[in-house]
Amino acid sequence: MQVNNAKSPFLKSMVTCLSKVVNDGFKEDFKATSGGLRSLSTDRLYTADQVRVVNFFRFEGFSDPDDNAILYLIETDDGLKGTLVDAYGTYADPLVYKFFMDVESARPAVVH
Repeated sequence: MQVNNAKSPFLKSMVTCLSKVVNDGFKEDFKATSGGLRSLSTDRLYTADQVRVVNFFRFEGFSDPDDNAILYLIETDDGLKGTLVDAYGTYADPLVYKFFMDVESARPAVVH
């Protein structure tokens, strides 16, 4: 899906996008660990089958091609909504990649 940034100005930078999604209720911060996805405020650990990726946004650095990030919007089975930010490309966290591959395997995409 192509997004028109003129109609969605919050997508122009990760900071403004993050601010918007937090205002939309995605307030929790998550971290990928070897044991699953950890909520940083509750310390609860979620397995791949307990997590749904609602959306994601990729951002590229203006001056440095290595300055790339991806923002995941996440919802858990118990209703916790939050975000996880990771680099992509060379500096991506392998734990994040592995966890989201597990999520994809546990929850195959529904085609309408």
